[in-house]
Amino acid sequence: MDHNKTTTAFEIKGYTITRNLGVVRGILVRSRSIFGSIGASFQTLLGGNITILSELCEKTREDAFEIMTKHAESLGGNAIIGIRYESTEIFQGVTEVLCYGTAVIIEAQK
Repeated sequence: MDHNKTTTAFEIKGYTITRNLGVVRGILVRSRSIFGSIGASFQTLLGGNITILSELCEKTREDAFEIMTKHAESLGGNAIIGIRYESTEIFQGVTEVLCYGTAVIIEAQK
């Protein structure tokens, strides 16, 4: 799916929504490795951005987003509107990241 046809808004400028296909989601549950936890612990001693965890969070969100776009494509969608993220710590060190939105079919306005 073209990422230019995904948005947190409820419309995409220059396009008309011709069909609403419903909610789509990408769910990912990820844990930190022991090495990542140790590395992050050392980074906290220095303060500032904890790059190991930032990179893990970004990769997790990216993967959840990609799962969501594949779900939309499987329904025949060519765009996703109203995209949101949520996360929940299932237990210590294990987090669920949910990316969801509404799959739609859009056509360029004439």
